[in-house]
Amino acid sequence: MISIVVTSFKEPRTIGKAIESFLNQKIEEKYELIVSAPDKETQAIIQKYAKKNKKVKLFKDPGQGKTYALNLLLPKLKGDIILLSDGDVFVSENSISELLKCFEEEKVGCVTGRPVSLSSRKNLFGYWSHLLCYGAHKMRLKRDKKREFLECSGYLWAFRNKIIPQIPRETAEDSIVPLLLYLKGYGVRYAPNAEVYVKYPSNLREFMSQKKRTSKAHETLVNFTDLKKIPRMKSLKNEFLESYSLFSFPKNLKELFWTALLFPTRLYIWISSFFAVYLRKESKVDGWQTVQTTK
Repeated sequence: MISIVVTSFKEPRTIGKAIESFLNQKIEEKYELIVSAPDKETQAIIQKYAKKNKKVKLFKDPGQGKTYALNLLLPKLKGDIILLSDGDVFVSENSISELLKCFEEEKVGCVTGRPVSLSSRKNLFGYWSHLLCYGAHKMRLKRDKKREFLECSGYLWAFRNKIIPQIPRETAEDSIVPLLLYLKGYGVRYAPNAEVYVKYPSNLREFMSQKKRTSKAHETLVNFTDLKKIPRMKSLKNEFLESYSLFSFPKNLKELFWTALLFPTRLYIWISSFFAVYLRKESKVDGWQTVQTTK
């Protein structure tokens, strides 16, 4: 059995499409679709779907954060495989079958899908979203081929149930769960044909805020294991070592210029995150934060 969990926060306009993208798939295995939300507006939409389809179940999130909600749900989930996604994205019609193929290997503990940007490539922030999705895709393909450790995308990923009893709230769940499974001897795989469609931030403030949260969460992984044992995927060093591949992505001079602009921006984000984690001793605080331009 599969447990599909869609977490959401103030997403009444997008949650319906997220739910439908799972219900419209051909899923041979038995499954449950649990949709979590703390706000009444989103809950009302979920309840409408639950009345029409008995597989859809509403979980009333107490509103203390995504990881907090997931930890409440974990003991209740019936599936051997837990699949996670968000309420402001939707998935390709073959995404579940593509993810499940990887679990045919007994020692695979975690699988990630492929984020695809819905943002316009014709403006700076939309272009950056396409570029970063491309870079992550290339990095995951390379690591998957070598059976190296890779981090998952929180937009669409899955892992084996009953191995990780609780998810630490001080870091990103899509980073720490694959790492904990990897340290237990399980492999982490990439399913590039399991696509998840995402709208990304469209202004500098929200772009910086989102990327800083992500970078800080990755840096706090050192609090859970020896730094030398962490096979890093997302780091300043790796970004710059892999940066040469990004210059094959631009189609014209404007996009080439936008590509060059991304590097000082990402450098600033990583430096800010480094100071926040190692000097100010800040850690990720579990809680819901809204990115308005992605809704």
